[in-house]
Amino acid sequence: MLNRPDWDSYFLMIAKVVASRSTCMRRNVGAVLVKDQQILSTGYNGAPKGIIHCEEAGCLREKLGIPSGERHEICRGSHAEINAIAQAAYAGVATAGCWLYCTHEPCVYCTKALINCGCRRIVYIHPYPDRISREIILQSGIEAVCIHDDEPVKNNFSIGGNK
Repeated sequence: MLNRPDWDSYFLMIAKVVASRSTCMRRNVGAVLVKDQQILSTGYNGAPKGIIHCEEAGCLREKLGIPSGERHEICRGSHAEINAIAQAAYAGVATAGCWLYCTHEPCVYCTKALINCGCRRIVYIHPYPDRISREIILQSGIEAVCIHDDEPVKNNFSIGGNK
């Protein structure tokens, strides 16, 4: 028998690689939209196309002392989940019935976008301090699964750490 990761581990490992492209100074997040075990699109958090990256311009949230999980609108970057949805739309790829694999649990804004794009399942590694997002996920009927870094994954594959 081949030593292969299960599907959840596989797509979470890809999300971690996608997160390595992030230009956010606070948190590197990667997202992968999947349907029928096929990747539809990927996204990472950072400034929109053509906009100066936070690593060059500085983090406005840091300058203003805004805690993580609050006032998402005060940021030059787009979240990984939104970027994955936007990339699918840009390419004309339907997202109805997709699953999201993400390094971090989605915030309330991303959760609402995921509901509206037809996402049916969210698998993430790191919980996010957003109680409202969790309530909305429960109300929507979307399945949400947290697989922590320290949990064993099939065949001893590691999904590793992330900031």
